[in-house]
Amino acid sequence: MDQAQRAVMAQGKRKARLMRSAAVTVFLVSASLSVPVLMQAEAQGYSLSQVSIEGNQRVDAATILQLAGIKQGAAISGAQLNDAYQGLQNSGLFEEIAIQPQGARLLIRVKEYPMINVVSFEGNKRIKDDALGQVVQSKSRRAYSPAMAEADAASIAEGYRAQGRMAATVTPKIIRRSDNRVDLVFEITEGKAVEIERLGFVGNRAFSDRRLRQVLETKQAGLLRTFIRSDTLQPERLELDKQLLRDFYLSRGFVDFQVLNAAAEVSRERDGVFVTFTVQEGQSFNFGQITAVSEIEGLDAAEYEAALRVRTGGVYSPAVVENNIARLENLALQKGLTFVTIEPRVTRNERTRTLDIQFTLVRGQKVFVERIDIEGNTTTLDQVVRRQFRTVEGDPFNPREIRQSAERIRALGYFADARVEAEPGTSPDQVVVNVDVEEAPTGSLSFGASYGVSSGVGFNIGLTETNFLGRGQTVGVNVSTGTDNTSSSITFIEPAFLGRDLKFKFNAYYNETDNQNASYDTRMIGIVPAIEFPVSENGRLELRYFAKQSKLSNMTLAEDNNGDGDILDTDLEVNPDVDGSSPILFRDAAREGLFSSGVGATYSYDTRVTGLNPKGGVLLRFGLDYAGLGGDIESVALSALALAETKVWNEEVTLRAVFEGGALNMLNDENSRVTDRFFGNGKIRGFEPSGLGPRDLVTDDALGGNLFAAARFEADFPLGLPEEYGISGGLFADFGSVWSLNDTAGLNNVVDDDFHLRSSVGFSLFWTTPIGPLRFNFAKAMSKQDYDKEQVFDLTISTKF
Repeated sequence: MDQAQRAVMAQGKRKARLMRSAAVTVFLVSASLSVPVLMQAEAQGYSLSQVSIEGNQRVDAATILQLAGIKQGAAISGAQLNDAYQGLQNSGLFEEIAIQPQGARLLIRVKEYPMINVVSFEGNKRIKDDALGQVVQSKSRRAYSPAMAEADAASIAEGYRAQGRMAATVTPKIIRRSDNRVDLVFEITEGKAVEIERLGFVGNRAFSDRRLRQVLETKQAGLLRTFIRSDTLQPERLELDKQLLRDFYLSRGFVDFQVLNAAAEVSRERDGVFVTFTVQEGQSFNFGQITAVSEIEGLDAAEYEAALRVRTGGVYSPAVVENNIARLENLALQKGLTFVTIEPRVTRNERTRTLDIQFTLVRGQKVFVERIDIEGNTTTLDQVVRRQFRTVEGDPFNPREIRQSAERIRALGYFADARVEAEPGTSPDQVVVNVDVEEAPTGSLSFGASYGVSSGVGFNIGLTETNFLGRGQTVGVNVSTGTDNTSSSITFIEPAFLGRDLKFKFNAYYNETDNQNASYDTRMIGIVPAIEFPVSENGRLELRYFAKQSKLSNMTLAEDNNGDGDILDTDLEVNPDVDGSSPILFRDAAREGLFSSGVGATYSYDTRVTGLNPKGGVLLRFGLDYAGLGGDIESVALSALALAETKVWNEEVTLRAVFEGGALNMLNDENSRVTDRFFGNGKIRGFEPSGLGPRDLVTDDALGGNLFAAARFEADFPLGLPEEYGISGGLFADFGSVWSLNDTAGLNNVVDDDFHLRSSVGFSLFWTTPIGPLRFNFAKAMSKQDYDKEQVFDLTISTKF
């Protein structure tokens, strides 16, 4: 590089330094000049001597000034003017707002939102106008607010979403009217219901998709999707489904079960939803060693261990553990020991897949229930809610008992929602239990229809109130008619008679039959008051009194064929071709209307619902009725039923066995009447009602018997069809008989009342439909008598609407 080039470069560097220095100088000068200007703008204000308001019609000036936060004659800054504008804007009363300072005068010019003339809905079919009117906040004769109208549109769309119509759109529009009024119209496009096309599971090995779908509240769309609303997606229901899956698996020993995810995907056409539950089952555990120990000085745990009802080797279930904790706590209370807490300590054995449970008795914290506050029960009396608690004010506080009380309150069915929570009381050793409930409708008016191959078409109407006058009482009136029968009844139930766990029941009935599968008519009227109470964890006892009158009529009289003046004994043997009712029926009818009065008792033991075996249970029922407390009849009637059911093959198949029997014994050499005897109707399938048992072989009249016994074996199973169709199948085999009469004098050759074993086998088709459950029975009698009447096919349906 020569000297000339170096000189040029040096000159360029000097020019660059001069330009940077000039820029810095200009910036500093500008900044110093701008500070006073900004300070002056910030400090600028207005001294107002007058505030003028224009354009208001319904909102007075004082209200506008209050909303703006401006006072007459006060100084106001630019920031305060902005605040005043925001205050008026946020009031939602004005469509246009202008604030203009004019020297010492401030002008506020407003244009009010119009008044709503009417609110209407267009395009809605699935949800009626009345229901939509309760959803929206915009009302007639109120100021129109665009923000509120948009919120209302969103609420309407949410209502359609709850019905599965996710594509529904709602557009609020206004129609201008005179005098600053508008009609608010919500234009609705309902769209089609987006149904759940598939409920799937990922990660399940122990149970099939079919079995798990039975657990869920959400259902797949089926054949009758037009009538079924549970096949639409409701996100809040998915949370319930997750809990139902957890409870299902935990009750079967899967202690590590988790629902990892519940995803819902909408199809590309937006006409269907695919819901997938991703689960992690883990392994199933059984109960291992079960012990009880005490950490309370002087308290022997041997008696408590003897009270445990846990079977070593049985499938682990949290419900079993909870049940035994409650059992031990109750035992401690019976012994006068308070603040005894049972802690279940679990030892996990991975190799044997068992859980050792040690029920440890420890001294709990001394906390008492200060009071129980109940809110939200506008109809139901406090005492109805309070009697669901086993705890009262002043008792030791037991969190487990409070949770169980909450479950009992929800199980009443009187409330749409019930929350029970405990919070600290006025001192550290006290708590307050708050009960917050939301009332629900408890009355129902039902119209129904039924059909049976033998009974024909029938109709019924019923009025039932399960929380009568808010007292928790049930009152019901029911009237039903069939092709050949009419029945009516009145029912009253007091669930807490005398303030105790004592149920009082009263039933009155009036029944008539008109030649229903018989050659005679009947009329029966009676009353049955009863009390029912628990005698064990799953056992209940009912004690009752009954008074009834029965009458037979409209029988056909035969001729006196042997000339002895008595047409009720041997005439049929002389001329078996006569046309008349059985002499036994005439003898029954000759006694006119008989009145019977007596007492009875029924003991029932049922573990199907309250038991701890999730796969099945048993039902035992024993009844005894004595008639002879006055009246015209003295008799003893016995009845017994034993039912056991369980699920096998990964709970896909239900096996059921039922054994049933009854005996009627007349006292004082009296004869039983046809209205009191057994007919075995429905006990043995494959035979018509009154189609088996003692029969007059000449007149073909079914006479009924004093004894009956039946054994039924059933298996219910899926048919491989999609479960959303609600169709399943079953196989059955029935055995039994009806026999024994004590009034066959002179008719030994024409009346057969001996014991003859009947049996049948068949196939059942079950179809759960929105109009009611349908059952198709196809039966074949395998062993029978020549005079028995078979019924190969039977269809039953019953529904309420």
